[in-house]
Amino acid sequence: MYIDSTTIITIASVLGALSAIGAVAYKAIKWFQQQEKQTKDIEELRKQEKEDIKSMEDELCLLTYAILACLKGLKEQGCNGPVTEAIGKVEKHINQKAHGQD
Repeated sequence: MYIDSTTIITIASVLGALSAIGAVAYKAIKWFQQQEKQTKDIEELRKQEKEDIKSMEDELCLLTYAILACLKGLKEQGCNGPVTEAIGKVEKHINQKAHGQD
């Protein structure tokens, strides 16, 4: 068997084509893996966001009750007018939230 320049060029072309196909396949696999990782990361972020929102809602509820307590304390000390109006608004807000109304 005689190996001439044409055979060498053909072998080199085949190896080059196989390398190119392998590189494209490798990049495609890496891209799909990256997309899968991003999907998982987004799911984790959404879960964390829901937990954070729930925590913030709980904290806001506590602060609302604390403000109401302060306003009622002021009213007991004789403050009227805006204090009475604010107590009414806070209680109305609490009742609407409790019953899912706007």
